Amino acid sequence: MTEMICLVEDEKDLANLVADYLKASDFQVIVFNRGDEADLWLQHNKPALVLLDLMLPGVDGLQICKRLRHSSAVPIIMITAKVEEIDRLLGLELGADDYICKPFSAREVVARVKAVLRRTQAVPQSSATAPASAVTLDEKSMRALIFGRPVELTSVEFKLLSLLHSQPGRIFSRQYILDNIYQDYRVVGDRTVDGHIKKLRKKLNEVSEEVELIRSVYGSGYKYEAPDPSPQK
Repeated sequence: MTEMICLVEDEKDLANLVADYLKASDFQVIVFNRGDEADLWLQHNKPALVLLDLMLPGVDGLQICKRLRHSSAVPIIMITAKVEEIDRLLGLELGADDYICKPFSAREVVARVKAVLRRTQAVPQSSATAPASAVTLDEKSMRALIFGRPVELTSVEFKLLSLLHSQPGRIFSRQYILDNIYQDYRVVGDRTVDGHIKKLRKKLNEVSEEVELIRSVYGSGYKYEAPDPSPQK
């Protein structure tokens, strides 16, 4: 069955262009140019994914995202020209799965949609056929196994890895990391996060030289990139 994408964008020419590219990739697309109309439709329908502009007439994208997250786990990609809003868009209070900044190409939007759908629709394999996990974390003992090899991590490093590993592919902003990793983030800052990430990546690279598990996303934060789970040589 063809997947339905709900596109909410008040720039009609842009919305039509993106819709055409999505349709060319075999998606069904329903387009709304007003937030209140989209909000009403989403209360009674469940698309495969929502592409949601931040600034909308009627009801803005932040309000729609909040309401959706109270009742649905539908993947949401926010469209924004306001870079300063990115921390909020990716935060738990809103729960967007990804974001894309204007200006963008329609091809990039299609690629992001496919990537988020792959990530959110992945079905776990049965234990009989599933390959061994590349990264195994034991929260109680704070023990980390990377491709079957133990890695000694500090408490903060383990929490960082656990957070990033919890949602592969999601970009975690530095502010989000500060809010969720450090007991009192007011006494630390972006450089503290960057320093701990640097040390964590160095330890991980010692056992996975050919695979970069944690990637920097310029101007946005960090993400865990799920690798091929085959053993490293």
